[in-house]
Amino acid sequence: MRRHTIPIPFLRTFLALILLAPGLQAQKRPMTIVDLINVPSLGDPQVSPDGSQVLYVRRDADWEENRSISHIYRVNADGSGTRQLTYGKEGQSNPSWSPDGGTVAFTADREDAGGTQIYLLDLAGGEARRLTDHPTSVQSPSWSPDGRWIYFLAEDPETEEEKEEEAAGDDVYAFDENYKQEHLWKVEVATGEESRITDGDFTVAQYSLSRDGSRVAHVRTPTPLYGSYQYGEVWVMDRDGTGAVQLTRDTVPQQSPALSPDNRTVMFRADSNEELDFYYNDKIFLVPASGGTPRVLLPDVPYEITGAAWSADGNSIFFTANTGVRHELFRVSARGGTPVRLTEGDHALGSWTYDPENGIHAFTVQHRTNPGDVWMLGEEDSAGPRRVTRVFDYLDETFLLPRQEAVQWEGEDGEMVEGLLFYPLGYREGSRYPLVVQTHGGPAASDKFQFGSSGNYIQVLTAHGYFVFKPNYRGSTGYGDPFLRDMVGHYFNQAHKDVMTGVDYLIDRGLVDGNRMGKMGWSGGGHMTNKIITYTDRFRAASSGAGASNWVSMYAQSDVRVYRTPWFGGNPWEEDAPIDVYWEHSPLKYVHQVTTPTLILVGEEDLRVPMPQSVELYRALKALDVPTHLYVAPRQPHGWRELRHRLFKANVEMDWWERWIMDREWTWEEAPEGT
Repeated sequence: MRRHTIPIPFLRTFLALILLAPGLQAQKRPMTIVDLINVPSLGDPQVSPDGSQVLYVRRDADWEENRSISHIYRVNADGSGTRQLTYGKEGQSNPSWSPDGGTVAFTADREDAGGTQIYLLDLAGGEARRLTDHPTSVQSPSWSPDGRWIYFLAEDPETEEEKEEEAAGDDVYAFDENYKQEHLWKVEVATGEESRITDGDFTVAQYSLSRDGSRVAHVRTPTPLYGSYQYGEVWVMDRDGTGAVQLTRDTVPQQSPALSPDNRTVMFRADSNEELDFYYNDKIFLVPASGGTPRVLLPDVPYEITGAAWSADGNSIFFTANTGVRHELFRVSARGGTPVRLTEGDHALGSWTYDPENGIHAFTVQHRTNPGDVWMLGEEDSAGPRRVTRVFDYLDETFLLPRQEAVQWEGEDGEMVEGLLFYPLGYREGSRYPLVVQTHGGPAASDKFQFGSSGNYIQVLTAHGYFVFKPNYRGSTGYGDPFLRDMVGHYFNQAHKDVMTGVDYLIDRGLVDGNRMGKMGWSGGGHMTNKIITYTDRFRAASSGAGASNWVSMYAQSDVRVYRTPWFGGNPWEEDAPIDVYWEHSPLKYVHQVTTPTLILVGEEDLRVPMPQSVELYRALKALDVPTHLYVAPRQPHGWRELRHRLFKANVEMDWWERWIMDREWTWEEAPEGT
C-alpha cells in the first residue's frame, strides 16, 4: 500500500526548521508518528488508605504484540519510589487497595483463567494469586468497607446445551438477541467463595457501594447491548440484593449512581434538563433513596458534568466539568449554589478519583507538553495541586512541540465560537501556512488543551509546516445547552458554518494560506468531513474516518440510535417519518457537488458507524471520478487499536496531505526494527 513514496530524508525537514527558527534548541527534534504511538498513557489513579501512596495504570505500546499493554504501578505521594507491580504481556487493570492497605486487587486475562478474573497482590511480598474462578469474565471490582468481600459484575454463562450446540456447529443466532445479561456478584476474599447478588431479565450496567457497605446504588438496563443505554434506570437495594427500589422512570440515559454518606440520597448524572427531556449537557441529579422526584443540582451551569462524588460529610459534592477547551475540578454545596473552581489552567483533567477518608483528589492533567501525569490535591492544600509522577518530562526535553492557543470567532449568526490552534514549528509572524482542520467526534464533546495522539498526529503536522485547527463547533458540549442543542431538529444547521467561519477568521488574521487546506475527522468528525466536502470546494484534500454518509440507513445500521432521534425529529420508520429531514442532512444527497480528493477509513468491525456508511460514500465518489481510496482495517472496532493500523492511518493521511496540499512526497514511517 506504500504508493507515491519517493523517500525524502526527514533530517532535511528538521534542518529547514532550524534554519527558519534560530531560537529553536538544536538538541531537540520533531516528533515522528512512531514517537507518538510510543508515548505511554496513565490512568485510574487510586490513593492508598493512609494517603501516602498512589496506584495507577500505565499503558505502553508493544510492537511485538502489535497492541498497547497496561500494567499497574505504585508511587509515593511525594513522587518518589515508583515501582511497577505487575508484569506479563497479557496486561492488568482496575487496581484497588484493600481497606487495610496491605493488598492490591486487579483484573487480568491470563492464559489459564478463561477470561478476565480478579487477582490479589500482597504488598508484603510474593506473586499475585487468582481470587475468582468465574465461568465468564469479571469487571468493575469493588472492595467492601470491611475488606471481607469484593463485588464485581459478570455476564451469565452459556448453558451446557448452548455449549454442545456451538461445539457441533449448530450456532445460528438471533441478531441483537444473542446476549447474556450481566449481574452483580461478590467473592469472599478469604475463601474465594462466590455469591450472586442480582438475578433476572435485566443487566446491572453500573453500581456503587454505599460508604458503610450496606446498600448498593446501580443502573439497570433491559439488555447489555449499547442500544439499551437509553433505557437505563437508577435503582437502590440492600447489599444482598433485597429491598430493591426503582428511583427513576423515564427514557433518559442515567449513569454513575452514588449514595450519600447517610444513605438518604442518590446522586446520578444524566444528559437531560429538569424535566428529564433528553439531549442536554450532562447534569447532576439528586433523588431520595426512598423514592421521589429527581432534581437538578445546578440547572443553570453551562458546563458538561463528567464526574461527581460526595464529600466525606455529604455536605458538598465534588465534580469535574468540561468548560469548553478546558476541563476542571469544582466543589459545590449539596444544596446547590455557586460552584468553586479548585483547579485552573490551560489544561484538561482526566481519570479523576476522590478518596473521602483522606480528603484527597487524584487525577491526570494533560496540556501542551504533557499527555497526563498524575497529580494530587488535598482538601487542605492551599497551594493547589501537586504533581506526583514525571513520566512525560522526556517529551519537552527531547522534542520540538508546537505552540498552542485558544481562539474565538463569530459564527455566521453572531454566536461566539471557540477552538484550539496549533502553530507550525518555525512559525514566522507575517507568513501564511497551510492548514489542516480537525473536527472532534461526538458531536456532543469538545476539543480541549491537549498533547495529542497518533490519531491526530498534531506534532507531525506542525513539524511539516501545517497549522492545525480544532474548532468546537455548534453541537459541542461545555458551552451551554442552547449551543449543544443547535443540532436538534437539523443536524447540520450552524455546525459546518462554524467550522468555515473559523477558517476564515484564521485567514483574515494572516495566518493561513486559504489555497492550501485539508479537512479531517473521525466519527462525528467524519460526519463533519463528509458534510464539508459537499458544502465547499475550498479544501484541497480531505480524510473521512468512520463517518456517516446516509442518515437514513445509518439509523438502522448503528448499534445506538438514541442520539439521532432528536437530531432529526423522530425515527425513519415511524408513521409520517421525517425522512426528508434525514435525507436533507445526509452528505450523500449532495455528494454530486464533491470535487475534493477524499480518503475514507473505517474499521471492519465498527458497530457505531458501520462500514457500509463508508462504502456508500466511496461508491459515490468513485462514480463521480473524485480521487478517493477506502481503507478498511480488519478486526478493528470504532477506534483503531492495533499499532500497525494506527501507523498506517497517520502515514496514509500524511501522504494524502503532502501530495494534494503541498505537492511533495511523503516518506512512509516503518514500525520499529526487530518487531
